Amino acid sequence: GEAKNLPTYPGPNKMRDCYCTVNLDQEEVFRTKIVEKSLCPFYGEDFYCEIPRTFRHLSFYIFDRDVFRRDSIIGKVAIQKEDLQKYHNRDTWFQLQHVDADSEVQGKVHLELRLSEVITDTGVVCHKLATRVLECQGLPIVNGQCDPYATVTLAGPSRQVLRKQKLPSEAKKTKVKKKTNNPHFDEVFYFEVTRPSSCNKKSHFDIEDVDEVDKMEIRVDLWNASNLKFGDEFLGELRLPLKFLRQSSSYEAWYFLQPRDNGNKSLKPDDLGSLRLNVVYTEDHVFSSDYYSPLRDLLLKSADVEPVSASAAHILGEVCREKQEAAIPLVRLFLHYGKVVPFISAIANAEVKRTQDPNTIFRGNSLTSKCIDETMKLAGMHYLQVTLKPIIDEICQVHKPCEIDPVKLKDGENLENNRENLRQYVDRIFTVITKSGVSCPTVMCDIFFSLRESAAKRFQGDLDVRYTAVSSFIFLRFFAPAILSPNLFQLTPHHPDPQTSRTLTLISKTIQTLGSLSKSKSANFKESYMATFYDYFNEQKYADAVKNFLDLISSSGRRDHKSIEQPILLKEGFMIKRAQGRKRFGMKNFKKRWFRLTNHEFTYQKSKGDHPLCSIPIENILAVERLEEESFKMKNMFQVIQPERRVLYIQANNCVEAKDWIDILTKVSQCNKKRLTVYHPSAYLNGHWLCCKATADNTPGCTPCTGGLPANIQLDIDGDRETERIYSLFNLYMPKLEKMQEACGSKSVYDGPEEEEYSTFIIDDPKETYKTLKLIIEGVGTLEQEHAQYKRDKFKKTKYGSQEHPIGDKSFQTYIRQQSEISAHSI
Repeated sequence: GEAKNLPTYPGPNKMRDCYCTVNLDQEEVFRTKIVEKSLCPFYGEDFYCEIPRTFRHLSFYIFDRDVFRRDSIIGKVAIQKEDLQKYHNRDTWFQLQHVDADSEVQGKVHLELRLSEVITDTGVVCHKLATRVLECQGLPIVNGQCDPYATVTLAGPSRQVLRKQKLPSEAKKTKVKKKTNNPHFDEVFYFEVTRPSSCNKKSHFDIEDVDEVDKMEIRVDLWNASNLKFGDEFLGELRLPLKFLRQSSSYEAWYFLQPRDNGNKSLKPDDLGSLRLNVVYTEDHVFSSDYYSPLRDLLLKSADVEPVSASAAHILGEVCREKQEAAIPLVRLFLHYGKVVPFISAIANAEVKRTQDPNTIFRGNSLTSKCIDETMKLAGMHYLQVTLKPIIDEICQVHKPCEIDPVKLKDGENLENNRENLRQYVDRIFTVITKSGVSCPTVMCDIFFSLRESAAKRFQGDLDVRYTAVSSFIFLRFFAPAILSPNLFQLTPHHPDPQTSRTLTLISKTIQTLGSLSKSKSANFKESYMATFYDYFNEQKYADAVKNFLDLISSSGRRDHKSIEQPILLKEGFMIKRAQGRKRFGMKNFKKRWFRLTNHEFTYQKSKGDHPLCSIPIENILAVERLEEESFKMKNMFQVIQPERRVLYIQANNCVEAKDWIDILTKVSQCNKKRLTVYHPSAYLNGHWLCCKATADNTPGCTPCTGGLPANIQLDIDGDRETERIYSLFNLYMPKLEKMQEACGSKSVYDGPEEEEYSTFIIDDPKETYKTLKLIIEGVGTLEQEHAQYKRDKFKKTKYGSQEHPIGDKSFQTYIRQQSEISAHSI
């Protein structure tokens, strides 16, 4: 959202140029635009991603870009994964915290400790500790590199431990592992714990030794070896008291690294200002397909249930607090199984029958409206890209003045010039929209056909209703919002600046009115300057163009014309690629390139807008897979495999970007006839494949390919995941389902005036609705039991301290506490 009360810049200007980043632990996955000269910057930017790996903190950093373009951190907000649910889907102000190199920690370490007795030559007993540092995982990358090593120290009251860079006298150090954040050390260090005792207790500590051992701790520090004069960077530490080794002489476990407490937190957190965030975090625990069959089948039958208000999908819309909550998973599920058109036709038809006035058709936030919105957003995203993106890019880059409100005119601006600029933009956008009918996705056309038919049948005396039923969606709820907020429809990466935003608002208002086909259009505008401006478009040719466009997109039997399809830009951006070695003696080094993917080809060039240096037709992409980090000691790498085993190795900027590129490249090449079934997960280097050690570079792959995604570019949907979401919603609103059951019983027995508490539900047929509700409640109950059983089984099998749940994993500790409370309660 925004930041407030940032500290002033220590200079005459006092203002700052700030941007905000979103990080998974310390890996940046998104960056907002820079807001200049402000101490209360407003961002208003949305970022959505599937999280492709485990993480401990979701962090937000505010950076200041100074005069020399060096970026300094002002502060951060770090939310632990376990706490995300607390802030789910609500605006929250967070105090910015100081960023301290010693508190920025991620990753885990695998240790083995063994305490043993040693009998010396003189026959006395002393105790030695063996500490084996096996490996680490997920260490941070500092300044683009990670060359980690570990130091191990035995500290206690009689052993002086010096802090910071100076290592204690007893510190032992592992070898430095170059270019990896998952180092394998496997080194053992020995420490003398108790001095040889003159007393002859063969296998016992001296009393004073026992006390001393209890006070001792083993400390493991992880460092990044740096070439800079500032010294090595601290990556995290672990402190283990030796007390616990008295129960068992050997101990092996994984631990989360912890920050170092320097005890010098002098500044108050409120000195840094605050940040407003709205985090929506969902975690889906999805079973295999067969678990969902009963509930899924019940939902997919919804279009055939008579009346449709007695169907499972309609009931979900009735019990959810917001219709949007129900619409998103329902549309995705029906799209996945190719049943979205009959379902939307059925609920739209029922809504039209309940509508009394043709002027209010589809104007409310009903389940029908929300489902059509969601379908257009999913199926029409690329339609928007190809129709609006070129002209919106131009508006954002050129910054022509378009203000037509005389009160808001800036000095030196001419009202007539501004009107002309705006008129040209509206004219161009109106033309590209009304000429784009042939590109409108089939699924949208089929829905518009059924809306048109229902409306015309219901209001036979109103000849315009067949148009307004469709225009209320395509203009009012699809094109106009996309023009108004292009960043929400992936047409621009960031929220537009205030001037551009104002231009887009004026265009959106005009396009909305042009598409609405209402009788007195000037009356639509509260502002007189808008009504005056609209006179430019008060000609019959505009109304005719709208009607022709609406006729085309809502006529039955329309087909996609692939032959005239323009290339659709799917994704673009900078990445680093390794030369493919086409020349025999060419250097195979890494270079930054601008990559561009359309539904026709995958290309790269030196920078945006240049002539492509290399073009790979989509039919030549035989597989797209991750590349193991060990190949080039680089993270977030993937490979695009082409005919004759030619491979393009690419590194994305972060884990989210890597996943996005892999997913979309896999989807767009899914239908290729020669797709590979096996691949090499590592590179071919120094005369052999690193994965299977085969020496011939044309050896078939050694690992099955993973790309089993649907072929349709627009819709990467997992039906089981959507059914799991619908189950979660039904489970959440179970009290409402039960109340609805009561309402059905009440209605079928007593036909008098409706009781107020039941009147919120649409129940056309109490008997049928009751039957469906009974099946929903049974299906949800069964799934709930399955989830509970799975959790219990997992709890029994999972060991605290395992790689999956290292010691220090708060979510697992919370889960253990919950389970013990449940079992105590059941006893």
